[in-house]
Amino acid sequence: MELRGKQKRFLRSQAHHLQPIFQIGKNGLNEAVMVQINEALEKRELIKVNLLQNTDEVADEVAHVLEAKINCEIVQIIGRVLVLYKASSKEKYQKISKEVQAI
Repeated sequence: MELRGKQKRFLRSQAHHLQPIFQIGKNGLNEAVMVQINEALEKRELIKVNLLQNTDEVADEVAHVLEAKINCEIVQIIGRVLVLYKASSKEKYQKISKEVQAI
């Protein structure tokens, strides 16, 4: 599902105060990190991922890989910080996705 402009704006406002909970460093984006990011998205729906200075990864490339592999939406890329969104499949975690659908 592609996010509309208003939905992205809402998600950006929600993500503004979040701290990045994942940091991608010199090991790059590997399978284990992707599994963890997917699990975090399942529980939180909206997370930030930080690319450290010592990584060879490029933010745009990481964003596209994550989008393809774990089927999430890229809300925003600011420098080395990605904001990711994925609606949770579990009812009890669906706080943000219900608000997004209402927009």
